[in-house]
Amino acid sequence: MADSPFEDWDGSVSQARQLQRTLAKRVSLLDDFPPLRVVAGVDVGFEEGGQVTLAAAVLLDAVTLAPLAHSVARIPTSMPYVPGLLSFRELPALLQVVRELPQVPDLIYCDGQGIAHPRRLGIASHLGVVTGLPTIGVAKKILVGEHAELPLQRGARVPLVHNGETIGWVLRSRDKVNPLIVSPGHRVSLETAAELVLACGRGYRLPEPTRLADRLASRRGEMPALPGEGTPDLFA
Repeated sequence: MADSPFEDWDGSVSQARQLQRTLAKRVSLLDDFPPLRVVAGVDVGFEEGGQVTLAAAVLLDAVTLAPLAHSVARIPTSMPYVPGLLSFRELPALLQVVRELPQVPDLIYCDGQGIAHPRRLGIASHLGVVTGLPTIGVAKKILVGEHAELPLQRGARVPLVHNGETIGWVLRSRDKVNPLIVSPGHRVSLETAAELVLACGRGYRLPEPTRLADRLASRRGEMPALPGEGTPDLFA
């Protein structure tokens, strides 16, 4: 992984947007990942009125989706919220929790956008380019783009289009629930991104990797017990 996810960024909003445009050119939308053995889900939350960034990563068996390990990091928040620049706020903590996993994941599911972003570099794409790892963005809301009406059944999807370009999918992951916004982050194609998200469904709206990471990052519950241990106290 790179030492700095922001290269020579001077801290300004204008240069951050320019850096996004530059890094977006490095994003690959071709399927370029190994046979999936272990995958990870990552998410970020904030504590103490936004002063502390809490990142969580969960490592899962790619076939059974059983959780194998997890990591949590809390660091001082280094940047205020700026629409479209979320990765500059979240990425330092995310890089730390991914490094702390006991095994490098073959694919990372990110709670956030991939290329479904005004400059085609959401948090999933930024994380993918910096780490070199395959990533998929799984967001709960649209950041940019328009789409046709979506059927109510699970598996229905329609293209998300921005400025004439398909940037992702509006995907129904469960019957009659609000859809997800799925877009490739890096080293994953548009078509495969949607298929991989559906393949990780376990009857919930969110795919299992980001569902478990969301539980950690939002402190809403405990992780299932890992192999060989009782239920862990994650927030002691």
